[in-house]
Amino acid sequence: MNRIIQWLPTQVDRRLRVLGWVYLAAQIFLVGTGGLVRLTSSGLGCPTWPRCTADSIVNTPEMGIHGVIEFGNRLLGVVLGLVAIAAFVAVLRMRRSRPDLFTLTLLAGLGIPAQAVIGGISVLTQLNPYVVGLHFVISVGLVGLCTAFVYGLYTTPGPRVRVVPLWFLIVTHLTSFAVAITIVVGILTTGSGPHAGDADAPRNGLDSELLQHVHSWPAYLTVALTLVLLVGAVVLRLPLRRWVLLLLAVEVAQTAVGLIQANLGLPAILVGIHMVLACVLASAMTAVILNLKQPVPLTDHRPSDDRTDARAL
Repeated sequence: MNRIIQWLPTQVDRRLRVLGWVYLAAQIFLVGTGGLVRLTSSGLGCPTWPRCTADSIVNTPEMGIHGVIEFGNRLLGVVLGLVAIAAFVAVLRMRRSRPDLFTLTLLAGLGIPAQAVIGGISVLTQLNPYVVGLHFVISVGLVGLCTAFVYGLYTTPGPRVRVVPLWFLIVTHLTSFAVAITIVVGILTTGSGPHAGDADAPRNGLDSELLQHVHSWPAYLTVALTLVLLVGAVVLRLPLRRWVLLLLAVEVAQTAVGLIQANLGLPAILVGIHMVLACVLASAMTAVILNLKQPVPLTDHRPSDDRTDARAL
């Protein structure tokens, strides 16, 4: 035991950074496999929870491909849980020097069993669309936490100061609000559409065609606000401009996939890509927000409110 404790890092190193990226990728990948479950109508491939059947923890041959897909997703959830435990243990010796990393791994780790319970409730309620939607919302939140964890692994701890003008800060948070609304309305839209996860699963009863239009409004607003951020970041030569460019690229890809899938009658593969891109979008938005501030020397805590200060940074 002492050897294991001594092996744990006391500062951020390559092992921890690799683990952080694996953690983030696994969170997003699990959303992709969850989408596969839903889009192949395998949501009740394991008709009960926490066992796959009343008598078996694993799927049985009689359950066919749907059982394989659903149990595979559950198994990947277990793998993600192991990664979460590994990340938490890896920062234990740094809990005093890097309390931010400790807190992030603790919160993200607690989200894993919470997701398992909500996933179980969704099965027991025959894939109630609101429970399934909550499942996705928490997944997006966990992606954000893992993004913050990766960011922390490349950032010097200590006091931080805003490195953007006040207007840029406000527009960024308006953009993040538009992203959140886009994702929530997208979840409601999916809950009203044809991909219920099972042929007999209930729908939320909302007008799917109307929701598709409503879903597009905050999405277009998000792109417009991001263009404002990009122009401001380039003109002021802000250090986070590459993150804003990444955010815009994800939004363009997400918008293109959304338009194509709507015009092609919501093919499953495009809906799945759209779900994964929603998590990538949340991650990119989180990265932009985190880069609004940067570590500074202890002697300088002043925020930058004007263009001159922003350019100097």
